[in-house]
Amino acid sequence: MSTFVIARLTFREASRRWVAWAALLLGFIFLIVYAVGFNEIQRGIKGDVSSTPSLMGEMHNFMLMAGLYVVNFLTVMMAVLTSVDTLSGEIASGTIHSLVTKPMRRWEIVMGKWLGFAGMLTLYLLFMAGGVMGVVYLISGYYAPNPFQGLGLMWLNVVLLFSVSILGGSILSTLANGVLVFGLYSIAFIGGWIEQFGSLMNNQTAVNIGVICSLIIPSDALWRRAAYEMQSPIMSMFNRFSPFSSGSVPSPLMIIYAFLYTLVVIALAINQFNRRDL
Repeated sequence: MSTFVIARLTFREASRRWVAWAALLLGFIFLIVYAVGFNEIQRGIKGDVSSTPSLMGEMHNFMLMAGLYVVNFLTVMMAVLTSVDTLSGEIASGTIHSLVTKPMRRWEIVMGKWLGFAGMLTLYLLFMAGGVMGVVYLISGYYAPNPFQGLGLMWLNVVLLFSVSILGGSILSTLANGVLVFGLYSIAFIGGWIEQFGSLMNNQTAVNIGVICSLIIPSDALWRRAAYEMQSPIMSMFNRFSPFSSGSVPSPLMIIYAFLYTLVVIALAINQFNRRDL
């Protein structure tokens, strides 16, 4: 029961922050711009007499994946910025004492905060990704292959990163935690690009570097797998390379690894918070 009380309070507190409102406002503006732009592109495709149904489908999928690429980035940024000080900030300010003195265990505090952020970020991801998919479907009638698998992997990516943020907050200061999480995200991002270029050029060393980066933190691998699930069959068949698709497809084992990685991170966060002198 205490866990759900903390989750509700965390959800309310996080939703009141200017970062959350700024992300919501920018997300709404993005959807408007995306809808207007996609509508103009759709009109241009229809007006081109050389456009075939297969070409139109490829263009629709490309634009859809471009929109989801931005959604993934915005949701990740919101996940990190809203959770980076959830423990470290309260410890530094002393407000955490009002919780630990209550008749509840420390693991309930950590899990309550985790559930609160998970709920808020799930709603944000559904709003943004659902908005992009809805715009594409309403204007063109196109919908992505395997949308639920793709969205599930995007959700796991967000959960993984804010779980790392909570772990960092149980050990480090807010500033150091922010540097840690964004540093790890950057390693995964550049590692994913190196792996894709290595796959394109048949350079196994570059591919191995990307795999090692994914083992350090598998956030970019989750996005690339999500992109693979939702990209068009023709793009999957020819394994095309673009910023919004995946030339090097992470295996299902990487999904299992990311899931276990998240569980371990949550367990470590609980353990560190239990041991920390407040």
